Amino acid sequence: MQYRTVAVSTAAALAATALLSGCGSPDDGGDEPAASGPASLTYWAWAPGLDKVADIWNKGPGKEAGITVTVKKQASGDDLVTKIITAAKAHKAPDLVQAEYQALPTLVSNDVLADISKEAGDAKGEFAEGVWQQTTLGSDALYALPQDSGPLMFYYREDLFEKYGLTVPTTWEEFAGTARALKKKAPDKDLTTFSANDSGLFAGLAQQAGAQWWTTDGDQWKVAIDDPATRKVADFWGGLVKEGAVDNQPMYTPAWNKALDTGKQIAWVSAVWAPGTLTTAAPGTKGKWAMAPLPQWTAGENTTGSWGGSSTAVTNDSRNKKAAATFAKWLNTDPAALAALVKESGVYPAATAAQTGGALSAAPDYFSNQPDFYTEAAKIAQGTAPAAWGPNVNVAYSAFKDGFAAAAKNKSDFGTALSAMQDATVADLKKQGFGVSE
Repeated sequence: MQYRTVAVSTAAALAATALLSGCGSPDDGGDEPAASGPASLTYWAWAPGLDKVADIWNKGPGKEAGITVTVKKQASGDDLVTKIITAAKAHKAPDLVQAEYQALPTLVSNDVLADISKEAGDAKGEFAEGVWQQTTLGSDALYALPQDSGPLMFYYREDLFEKYGLTVPTTWEEFAGTARALKKKAPDKDLTTFSANDSGLFAGLAQQAGAQWWTTDGDQWKVAIDDPATRKVADFWGGLVKEGAVDNQPMYTPAWNKALDTGKQIAWVSAVWAPGTLTTAAPGTKGKWAMAPLPQWTAGENTTGSWGGSSTAVTNDSRNKKAAATFAKWLNTDPAALAALVKESGVYPAATAAQTGGALSAAPDYFSNQPDFYTEAAKIAQGTAPAAWGPNVNVAYSAFKDGFAAAAKNKSDFGTALSAMQDATVADLKKQGFGVSE
């Protein structure tokens, strides 16, 4: 679904200016005083177990502060974005909302989210710079607090790498060499696959290469999806697909699960949450996988992209913004809250202090053979590259799936699909009335 943020270009310019400056529209209620006395807050979220985490707040610090939080479970992704925008237009949005990082610009341009930099900006040091940047949109404002993150890593079958005499690649050049070496030794196997179904993975790989897909120039958006960094990533994977060095089938299918479980595919570029997926997709290979840093474009660097992750935002409709920001800060920085998030919600916390020790002291059960799993993951997460999202990520992702699916299936030029993705994104911004800097 396309999110219609404005009807005319003048309104679009005002929305863009609001996004850049962190100011709401004149009638957003932002100048109204917060309600006095005890605060009862509503939090829309989809992560499991958040109600149990909120209970810890309600019985402890929340009780002392007179702030009660009620979690109302919602659908995730586009469904929640649509619902929260609709509610905000009727001035009936909840106090807090769980928002994926790539959804923040859409919510800000629709004047849904409040700037909480004064209330929670001092939490910046708790997070990796690249993660924090996703909640500021590169401005002085703060539209949410990071909750969980999905740094990219390289997963591989340790036993099969040893069997075929393969070395874990530390650069993308080595990765390509490993894929070719495996094909020579075992033609029926693939190192991995390129999946045109997974826009988020491609975006994360582009981030690692230095891509900034959406940026702002004054009160205009600048789209750089077809930039040198992203083209480098597209050409790299397109070349491997074209020569047959990697598979070209989508992930998250029964066939893909079987390929992982039987060893037809022996590696996977994924995020820190991969152990949970592997537990279901390849149950027969538990204890045979290992995790390593993502291959680098330049040897010796430690840069990774992100695939997934969400934040806790305060809405402009809240009459208790300060109280809501206080809870959001507690939820994402307090040791007890972070431990509960890991235990009850199964998230990989964005707060760096919570990425090792405590609830993450032991490796995931599936990776019991790698006891330092989370210690290594934390080191990788520190190198998370900044991501630059815009107000029509859904359009870009849809164009990716259409263009890259055809290119992968036909083993044709990925560059053409990338150009089409750029053109579709720019055209949609203009259609919505946003100013676009060419």
